[in-house]
Amino acid sequence: MAKLELSQQKLNSVKKAEEYYNALRTNIQLSGNNLKVIAVTSVDPSEGKSTTATNVAWAFARAGYKTLLIDADIRNSVMSGVFKSREKITGLTDYLAGTQDLSNGLCETNVENLFMIQSGAVSPNPTALLQSDKFGSMIETLHKYFDYIIVDTAPIGVVIDAAIIVQKCDASILVAEAGVAKRREVQKAKSQLEHTGTPFLGVILNKFDIQRERYGSYGSYGSYGKNKMKLGRPVWKEGVSTM
Repeated sequence: MAKLELSQQKLNSVKKAEEYYNALRTNIQLSGNNLKVIAVTSVDPSEGKSTTATNVAWAFARAGYKTLLIDADIRNSVMSGVFKSREKITGLTDYLAGTQDLSNGLCETNVENLFMIQSGAVSPNPTALLQSDKFGSMIETLHKYFDYIIVDTAPIGVVIDAAIIVQKCDASILVAEAGVAKRREVQKAKSQLEHTGTPFLGVILNKFDIQRERYGSYGSYGSYGKNKMKLGRPVWKEGVSTM
């Protein structure tokens, strides 16, 4: 099995926010015993969904759970800059296109209990690959071998890929950059995720200034409804969370 290494810089960054991601992990677990495959998406690119997916997977692995991180943002992956390998690695698109066996793309990492499948080669037809029966059967198979699977998807506010993937998962989480994402856009993305029929756990407000919130300067941001998580320094309220 090939091995990927999470960079030291990234490891240091995750450790600084360890208690916040542990809290987020706990809240995911408290949301339901059967929620083992979690999709992470965002409204737009660069809101921190891939970082959030990586850090959540790390938190589950650190807690002793055998965890798989799947990079399913096959249009514009950034994970290659987070995980490094000294050998050529195949990935998700290679398996879905039928050019490689899944076992060739399953990698261990330098974090105990954390495994990963990278996005693979850029595909000319990413939507068709994700809609294929192979994707659903892959998730079902991997479900048998891992305690938790965290799936990083493309932004749901940009392409349909995330909605397709979420249908194959047990739950979804939406990442939004505090002060940047528009409330209307977040509500639309939340509605899209809920319409998949898969439980929606909440919104993670990323890059959130907790200090400012304490003094009430964020009151005008409003609520996204029942589900609220805060991340960035992560904090979770029912349904929507904070980071």
